[in-house]
Amino acid sequence: MAQESSTRIGANQIQMLGGVPALSQSRPHRERSSQVIGLSLSAHNLPGDADNGSLGRGDPRFVGGAEPSGGLQTIFPVNIAIADKNPMVLSALEALLTRDRRFNLLLMASDGVQFLNSLVHLPVSLGVIGWELPPIRAPEILQALAKRPGSPKVVVYSGTRDAAAPAETLRLGGAGFVTKLSPPERLLEVFAAVAAGDMVFPFVDIHKVRPNPLTSLTHRERDLLAALETGRSNAQLAREFGVSINTVKFHLRNLFGKLDVRNRTQAICLYLETRR
Repeated sequence: MAQESSTRIGANQIQMLGGVPALSQSRPHRERSSQVIGLSLSAHNLPGDADNGSLGRGDPRFVGGAEPSGGLQTIFPVNIAIADKNPMVLSALEALLTRDRRFNLLLMASDGVQFLNSLVHLPVSLGVIGWELPPIRAPEILQALAKRPGSPKVVVYSGTRDAAAPAETLRLGGAGFVTKLSPPERLLEVFAAVAAGDMVFPFVDIHKVRPNPLTSLTHRERDLLAALETGRSNAQLAREFGVSINTVKFHLRNLFGKLDVRNRTQAICLYLETRR
């Protein structure tokens, strides 16, 4: 992994968010960050990489010196927020980001609702989220952020087996998608490239970038749809979910309406098609 200098966390105020520390800058650090000058990235000249080492204090691209050639507006350090349901992933991302002075970690959240609520109060310009963030998922987060002016760019960092996830992320306005099999160096490259204005995705067949009908379903409706595939009766579904048969029927009517299908068979066929 490229050599980078460590960022001091002592200047940050640590809050707790869903059992996970949320980092918010103290005023002195925020004022210093606002004076930092950024640069345009190239694939072979990233700040903090092996060629540049850590960000030099005398480097005019980053600290109060001359403006970079071309008059490009500054982008680094980037205020970043991360959300993942796995505490180990959060810890690994925290360690990775706090060693790289291109990034200023402001928030760590363990679920999607906390992530969305916290962004209202923090000056975040780049968000990194998992695909599944109970009680909601990445598509719902992207849809919610699309309605907010000035929302951060979002990179989905996930090990999901959903082959449609990259295309769905692109369709919903995400700025990047990277798998959890990627090495740390690749992850940092993606974050930096997205911060600089690029979009970074694995190969996506644009003909398949179409709305996924399942994204409109609630978690309970998605669970119910998955259970339908097994051929369970309404009575069996009611026992499994701990609800009445009438409640099962109510959820099925909503599910069929959202999917624009008439019966279980059509719903199951659509469900299987989206999983291909």
